Amino acid sequence: MTTPPPLARRLGLFDAIVIGVGSMVGAGVFASFAPAAAVAGAGLLIGLAVAAVVAFCNATSSAQLAAQYPTSGGTYVYGRERLGEWPGFLAGWSFVIGKTASSAAMALVFAAYVAPSGYTDLVAVLAITALTAVNYFGITRTALLTKILVAAVLVVLVITVVLGVTGSSGSAAEGLGSFTERGWYGILQSAGLLFFAFAGYARIATLGEEVVRPERTIPRAIVSALGIALLVYAVVALTLLSVLGPELLASSSAPLVDLVATAGHSWAAPLVRIGAALAALGALLALIAGIGRTSLAMARHDDLPSYLNAVHPRYSVPHRAEITVAVLVCVLILTIDLRNAIGFSSFGVLLYYLIANVSAYTQDSSHRRYPKALQLVGSAGCMVLIATLPASSIAVGTVVVLAGVVYRLIRIRRSVDG
Repeated sequence: MTTPPPLARRLGLFDAIVIGVGSMVGAGVFASFAPAAAVAGAGLLIGLAVAAVVAFCNATSSAQLAAQYPTSGGTYVYGRERLGEWPGFLAGWSFVIGKTASSAAMALVFAAYVAPSGYTDLVAVLAITALTAVNYFGITRTALLTKILVAAVLVVLVITVVLGVTGSSGSAAEGLGSFTERGWYGILQSAGLLFFAFAGYARIATLGEEVVRPERTIPRAIVSALGIALLVYAVVALTLLSVLGPELLASSSAPLVDLVATAGHSWAAPLVRIGAALAALGALLALIAGIGRTSLAMARHDDLPSYLNAVHPRYSVPHRAEITVAVLVCVLILTIDLRNAIGFSSFGVLLYYLIANVSAYTQDSSHRRYPKALQLVGSAGCMVLIATLPASSIAVGTVVVLAGVVYRLIRIRRSVDG
């Protein structure tokens, strides 16, 4: 069988930063603060800081590894190269399965903001179909659409924050209370919820085969995108707490809509909803691209069906992998209640980054860009945040990971017998 060509390097530094920001400043900025406030109150600000520290450690590990291994697949490749086939497989499996569920959930978030009643599933499927078509015709088109979506979302967020601050009396800020009144367990739970707001920088690493001068571009893009996302989340969190207060924030189903309404600017609610829909699209676009590249990398090593190991001769994209992912996401949208999908996705992504940190720890001095202490802190942070996830999320995550282990054992057995 002819070996498919490598993917083409077409993404510059700005493209990579925008894709990372688009992945992080997604629907999470419109939805993640309410559950974080429910478990931590005003302590969600501490949780945000904890999440940012863990994310920074993970980001530097990913950047350091991506510079040495500038190919598609992210931590799947890093784990194989540094730790062995099994750790690499666990990282890739966790990413693909968890992010496929996240894609379905993200599509439903988009549809919830724009679809007429009764048409949510249909609109979500149409969104997946349209974004897969954009990805199919080349990574430069993905980057262009992401730039447009990110710009629009940031404009909406700036307007929302300005309206919230200028219309606020500040009375809610006086009732914030102690940042630790809900306890440190609640704060760590909020960190686990908010961590995934920052997990999008992995998308930059998974696109490593398509970045120009990856050994220089990827590390700079990852750290830059994380810094921009942290600034956005910190400003939004402070505004929400100062205007709504932790109790109202915790009970809100659409915090930024409630923000402008409480500040006396109800006319801006439709604008906020449009921003949320665009944010979901931006994150979803990057998710589909990242899953496709990781699936391609796994298929190259027979850890997924070899059918997925194909690169389009004209558009230079893993077209079979992307179409397969799109079909699976659509099936999930139409058949499964995904309200609890975030918990499993959290489990999978934390396991993914745990393997990334351990992999980076093993790199030699010639490839080291950051102190080993960062990898130790990142590894410990991932394990702590996994432990604070709801028991049901840990249970489901464990079952799905074990299913992947069984699948690979069967594949190995058949390969030996054949």
